[in-house]
Amino acid sequence: MVPTSKRPRQTVVAVTGAASGLGREVLARLVTSADFRRVVAIDEERGDVQEATWRVIDVRDPLLANRISDIDVLVHLAGDYAVDSDPGERRAYNLRAAQTVLTACAAARVRRVVLVTSAMVYGAAPDNEVPLPEDAPVAAEPDTGVVGDFLEIESLVRRSLRSHPGLEVTVLRPAAVVGPGVDTVITRHFESPRLLTVKGCSPHWQFCHIDDLLSALELAARGLVSGVVAVGSDGWLEQEHVEELSGIRSLELPAGLTFGTAQRLHRLGITPAPATDLHYVVYPWVVDCAALREVGWKPSWTNEAALEQLIELRENRTTVVGRRLPVKEATLTAAGATVAVIGTAAIVRQVRKKRRG
Repeated sequence: MVPTSKRPRQTVVAVTGAASGLGREVLARLVTSADFRRVVAIDEERGDVQEATWRVIDVRDPLLANRISDIDVLVHLAGDYAVDSDPGERRAYNLRAAQTVLTACAAARVRRVVLVTSAMVYGAAPDNEVPLPEDAPVAAEPDTGVVGDFLEIESLVRRSLRSHPGLEVTVLRPAAVVGPGVDTVITRHFESPRLLTVKGCSPHWQFCHIDDLLSALELAARGLVSGVVAVGSDGWLEQEHVEELSGIRSLELPAGLTFGTAQRLHRLGITPAPATDLHYVVYPWVVDCAALREVGWKPSWTNEAALEQLIELRENRTTVVGRRLPVKEATLTAAGATVAVIGTAAIVRQVRKKRRG
């Protein structure tokens, strides 16, 4: 009798941050896939996806390695990327979580780690190539914002690959993520009364709908893509088209005035994000999703459709230089002369009132 070849053992995959947000959505998707023998959910509390095997632990716990000894692939999605989070606390959490996960996976002989940063790490600049190739240099400016967190996490990945050559790490870099529940500097830009532009440069807009990020994460978990992987809708939108679709007019300002004023407001604690985050709404950072395209992946959302949903999800909120305003103060901002100073007086009065109270 000719011996039959053994079928390869099916993969056991784990997801961190699995109880809520993106982690919960990925978990719900993976438990329906026939490609995985078991799906393990890791979080500080149990979630509602019953088909998964739950392991309750803080991903920053050094004992994590003991809880993932049977895991082949780990998708790391536990993180704090909220715009309004305390920058120091947010970064401490994100870096400790990423460092612990990478170290634990190496110790437990996990074959592959998948994590998400952002195409923001390429930096947004007026002379950027459109689109940027996936192997373009990481040129973003380190700052106290979320982009700085992503840069630090990718630095941890590079050090981990040198220290643990047997560990494979796939880094997904999505374009501007949009969809239900997404709140970023980019989505808040479209809650402003005007769309900021700077003289001499027109932005190019590319979005990544959360549905397309989920499908890309599944491919990465299955090992069909690896290394650095850009994710986003095909092509890009010119500023004029964005204004037409959104119904929001633009306001053009000198770059020096825009970034200088925004930085002063940030130093005063009036706006949550550093001035460098404004680069991503005025300069291009479009990416070419070559790795995904080569394995047959196609985005299900166009840039136009993603933008239209983003506008629908605004829910009448008004944001000025990244800071959401109550409706009463927001009505004062719409007639302002510049986006950088629109509503500044109203915001300052609000902050002073709170401090006095």
